[in-house]
Amino acid sequence: MVTSRCTAAPSGTASPRRRGAVLERAILDAALEQLSTVGWKGLTMEGVAAGAHTGKAAVYRRWSSKEDLVADALVSGLPRVERAPDLGSVREDLLTLCRQVRQIMYSRPGAALRSVIHECDQVQAERFEGVILGSVVEPTVELVREVIVRGIERGEVREDAANGYVFDAIPAMMMYRSKMCASEWNDQDLEGMVDQLMLPLLRPYGA
Repeated sequence: MVTSRCTAAPSGTASPRRRGAVLERAILDAALEQLSTVGWKGLTMEGVAAGAHTGKAAVYRRWSSKEDLVADALVSGLPRVERAPDLGSVREDLLTLCRQVRQIMYSRPGAALRSVIHECDQVQAERFEGVILGSVVEPTVELVREVIVRGIERGEVREDAANGYVFDAIPAMMMYRSKMCASEWNDQDLEGMVDQLMLPLLRPYGA
C-alpha cells in the first residue's frame, strides 16, 4: 500500500508573511485606525504595529517617526472629490461640493486628519501643512473654481468673481471653523455659508 506524502496543514498554521506593498498598506491602515480612535496624542508606533499585526521594527524600517508615518497614511487614505458638481445652478453646485468635502472630513481618514489638526502643536502642525494643502485645500479650491467659472458661463456669476480670494473662501472658512470653533458643518451651517457668504460674493452687480 502506497501512502501519500501529502498531509493536511495543521490548524492554526500562521498565514504567509506579508511583505512590500501589502504590509505597508496594513501599517498605513492601522495608523489611520489609531488616529480615528485614540487621536494624535494617543497614537504610538507600537500601537500601529500591533494593529497591523507586525513587529515594531517593520514600522521603523519604513518610517522613522510617527509624523512621517501619519503624513503618508493621510496622503494615501484621504478620498477625493473627482468632479465638480454640475446641477444647473451655482448654489446647488456649491452646496453639493461642501457636502462632499464634509463627507471626506468625516470619513475614517478625515477623522484622522481632524485629530491631527486639533491636537498637534505648532511645530508638529507645520509638518502636515503640505498634506492638508495638497490633499484637501488645493483640490477643493480647484473644484470651487470650476463651479464658479461654469456659473460665469451661465450668467449667474459676475466675471470678476473668478479670483483666488473667492476660490479660497469655502476651504478657508471650513478649515477655520472646524479648527477654531469645532464646527460640525451640519446642513444649516453649509447653507448659511453659501447663502450669506458665497452668493453675495458671486452675484452680478445690480442683480
